[in-house]
Amino acid sequence: QLQLVESGGGLVQPGGSLRLSCAASGFTLDYYAIGWFRQAPGKEREGVSCISSRGGSANYVDSGKGRFTISRDNVKNTVYLQMNSLKPEDTAIYYCAAAPSWLCVSEPGEYDYWGQGTQVTVSS
Repeated sequence: QLQLVESGGGLVQPGGSLRLSCAASGFTLDYYAIGWFRQAPGKEREGVSCISSRGGSANYVDSGKGRFTISRDNVKNTVYLQMNSLKPEDTAIYYCAAAPSWLCVSEPGEYDYWGQGTQVTVSS
């Protein structure tokens, strides 16, 4: 069964940190660019970050630059999103997705596999 499973979400105070993980099973992530997306209640899904298949390039949503870091360990078949200095507006369900591409892609429709999401809540 081909699937992505996110973990690492939770409740954190403003200014805190979380590290999200996206683990793949049933296929190897070596040939996939991985994106993180989020969706807050009443808002559209938003691309947060993406990393190329070999990890050589990455991009971030403007609000995440300087706070978020995406990385991957292809041996562990896992991608991570380190989020620091979290703000209440980061509250959302975070999803990872895999696109059959060497380079990052921005359109959700280009991603073949999606995880079930992990809730991130930033609140005091």
